[in-house]
This record gives sequence, C-alpha cells and structure tokens, in this order.
Amino acid sequence: MPAAPSPRDTRDRTTPATGRNVLSGALLGVGVAAFIDEVIFHQLLHWHHFYDRSTPAAGLVSDGLFHAFSWFATVAALFLLADLRRRAAFSASHWWGGLLLGSGGFQLYDGTLQHKVMRLHQIRYEVDVTPYDWTWNVIAVVLTVVGAVLLIRARRRSS
Repeated sequence: MPAAPSPRDTRDRTTPATGRNVLSGALLGVGVAAFIDEVIFHQLLHWHHFYDRSTPAAGLVSDGLFHAFSWFATVAALFLLADLRRRAAFSASHWWGGLLLGSGGFQLYDGTLQHKVMRLHQIRYEVDVTPYDWTWNVIAVVLTVVGAVLLIRARRRSS
C-alpha cells in the first residue's frame, strides 16, 4: 500500500506558491512605501502628518498609528517570505512584481484617495501642490505598471 504524501510533499517544494509570493511582496511594498513616506515627508521634512485636519498632537498620534501599520505589514511580509523560503517555494519574479505593485498601489491610493478625496493631508501646504501631486502619482503609476508587467511575465513563464 503506498504511503500517504507527507505535509512536505515534493510538490510543495517545486511549485511556487504564486499567491503567497505576490502577497508577501505586496505587503512588503506597502510597508516600505508607507515607511519611506512617513520618514521623509512626516519626520524629516515635516511637510505633513497622516491626519492634518486636527491638532498637531492628533497628527503625531496618527503618524504613530501609520508607522505601526507599516511595520505590521513589513513583519507579516517577512514571515511569509521566510515560510516561502523554508518550503523552497520562493519565486523572485512573482515576489518582486508583488512588491512593486504593492508599493505603487499604496502610493496611488495615498495620492488620490487620501490626498484628494478624503483630504486627510496634502503633500505640502502653502505652495502650489500640482507638481508634487503629478510627481507622486506618476511615480505610483510607473511602480504599479512595472509590477503588473513583472507579474504578467512571471505568469506566462509559469504556464
């Protein structure tokens, strides 16, 4: 009688867990984009807080929550990545595609919904924000498109 396949079946080791690779990359992309946004624009340049429609103290608290979110996303991504590596199921092309898609998607969400629709904050105040908005959103679109292209290519190679 043949033995039942073990939980560490060979298929787990040779077949990339595409969804988990993309998720791990996307979570790290979100975490890194949020971290860079917070460190550069919130802390170093003091251009804005995550939530600027209240007192400076509320802005600092919102920055702390935003920072915690970015670290939770980063830590979750790294746990997923470690599991993928342990299972020998890591796919660099899927992971990098997810990372660029996650970072670009987060930046586009921030630049359109948070800045323009919800008006939680602007990139800068007391200046013409048009060049900042265009730069922010064009970079976001480029990151998103490059990530999507990498994922499409990776999917074609996997088929």
